Amino acid sequence: MSSEASYSILNTSGRAKRASFTTVHGRVETPLFMNVATAGAIKGGIAASDLEEIGTQVALCNTYHLHVRTGDRVIKELGGIRKLMDWSGPVLTDSGGFQVFSLADLRKIREEGVTFRSHVDGKKIFMGPEESIQIQSNLGSTIAMAFDECPNSLSDREYVKESVARTERWLLRCRDEMERLNSLPDTLNRHQLLFGINQGAIYNDIRMENADRISELDLDGYAVGGLAVGETAEQMYDVLDHVVPHLPVNKPVYLMGVGTPENIVEGVYRGVDFFDCVYPSRNGRHGHVYTFRGKLNMHNACFEKDMSPIEEGCGCPVCRRYTRAYIHHLFKAREMLGMRLCALHNLYFYNRLMAEIRKAIEEDRFEEYRIRTLEGLRGGAQGS
Repeated sequence: MSSEASYSILNTSGRAKRASFTTVHGRVETPLFMNVATAGAIKGGIAASDLEEIGTQVALCNTYHLHVRTGDRVIKELGGIRKLMDWSGPVLTDSGGFQVFSLADLRKIREEGVTFRSHVDGKKIFMGPEESIQIQSNLGSTIAMAFDECPNSLSDREYVKESVARTERWLLRCRDEMERLNSLPDTLNRHQLLFGINQGAIYNDIRMENADRISELDLDGYAVGGLAVGETAEQMYDVLDHVVPHLPVNKPVYLMGVGTPENIVEGVYRGVDFFDCVYPSRNGRHGHVYTFRGKLNMHNACFEKDMSPIEEGCGCPVCRRYTRAYIHHLFKAREMLGMRLCALHNLYFYNRLMAEIRKAIEEDRFEEYRIRTLEGLRGGAQGS
């Protein structure tokens, strides 16, 4: 859709793709992991300067949460979410669809959109395709996601069919509204990109038909949504095996809300470019840290006198300076710094994983890397 977007596949290794994606806010290298800055910040005290230091390429912000606090119109007056959080790179905003539909007991779905009550103050809010795109336009993000319904992956087949058909109609309205907004002189980012979302629960035929239909719209990118919400990992991989080949090969593919390091390696293997998940920051705040030999629980007593870093050979700001013993002490003393250090290490770990994946694809040895890395991640580290 946008003349400012350019996606080029540089290398392949099996179905895995190593690509470059150029946007109005800079070029990114895929496969990549988007660090989740829900309300313009990553929980755990991580700032934009930290993200830059650890090699983050794209920040993901949440349309719904920014709409209810502080408000997208205020953020537009302040110059947009990138200026507000002092982030120079691209930002992807989700549509708010997942958050809205997670409020199952507080919302009502109609063709026009969804009426729901804010989880903050109970205020009644209406959001449809046009409203979602308007909010994302006010935020001035690089990439906006289409407004969709995210049914439970194990939902009844007939309900899923109706839901997917409605999401397709909403996608057309999202596209038209974005084209309108991008033509206005006061729009913050007149080159905002639109990604459509594939839905269909675990019904491969519904998903493949949906992928074929939305591919005809020639959008800037395509996401696979509605996974990691109740189905098994094997079911998720089966969906990807069926759906990704039905999405345009010349556009980036984004697997929404996924996931663990193992999920990411397997997603890349199946042709996915973009990933996001709250796991690295959330687990870090609870003292759980990732290594290439499995997870560690820094609360465990075995680390009380351990003067080694979280992971030997890790180049993150935490491992270069602090020890397992100190981080264990911070959690024992209930100091917030412990949460920050673990979240920062985990985010670096995810970015390092993606850099290693990109290099393995470039050197056509991704299958070897995949097998070796999965064995290490599943091995179970000391103190896990």
